[in-house]
Amino acid sequence: MTADYWIRKANETSEGDGVVVKRLFPLPGFMNFDPFVLWDHFNVRPGSGFPDHPHRGFEGLTFMFSGSMEHKDNLGNQSRVGAGGAQRFTAGHGIVHSEMPGSEGDNEGIQLWVNLARAEKTVEPDYQQVDADEFPRQVFKQGSVVTLVGAGSPLKIKTPLVYKQLNLQAGTHYSESLPKNYRGFVYLVSGEAVVCQQAVQAGEAFFTERINEFDIQAVQDCVAMLCFARPHKEPIYQHGPYVD
Repeated sequence: MTADYWIRKANETSEGDGVVVKRLFPLPGFMNFDPFVLWDHFNVRPGSGFPDHPHRGFEGLTFMFSGSMEHKDNLGNQSRVGAGGAQRFTAGHGIVHSEMPGSEGDNEGIQLWVNLARAEKTVEPDYQQVDADEFPRQVFKQGSVVTLVGAGSPLKIKTPLVYKQLNLQAGTHYSESLPKNYRGFVYLVSGEAVVCQQAVQAGEAFFTERINEFDIQAVQDCVAMLCFARPHKEPIYQHGPYVD
């Protein structure tokens, strides 16, 4: 395999109201990875969260590992996404929303921001929720793969994206071909794995610019998030909750 790659570790940072997240980006020296704008691994408990705040210029995906999150927005949407489910908001020309813990104890998940192409920055804001049992799931002897965005998934965004959750037992090998000209990363939520021949620990991500064939070998039982997309090749101007 010929590819440019590097390993990055998520850093703890404060966000929202009393929430500490593990953030891959934006961070000083690594603000984004076209078309990706933000990656936060969060665990929110009652008493903290993300009260009303504005957004524009991107799409946000929240996927839950455990617990639930309550979403409300100025479009009139109010819903609760539980473990294994996801919600997508298209900020477009502007949306105001909140995401607050919906369960006692741990409410753990990933929030991903994907830039909107310049021609779509001012689209109408929108919201979609998909529950766990609606996602395509490939089950094999020592693991499973859930397609969150991609072939067969009802969760739709405007940027061509492959987004999957990999649940692998120790010793399991998984591989698949990726679309041409995509770039992205594999983030290890838990466990330990070898990704494209590189050792990756929990809280780290394997990034690559160019790759044709992805493979992962689970050293320990692990959960990994595979996230690859076609870049827009446009400047990303992020200032707080806005991506212009």
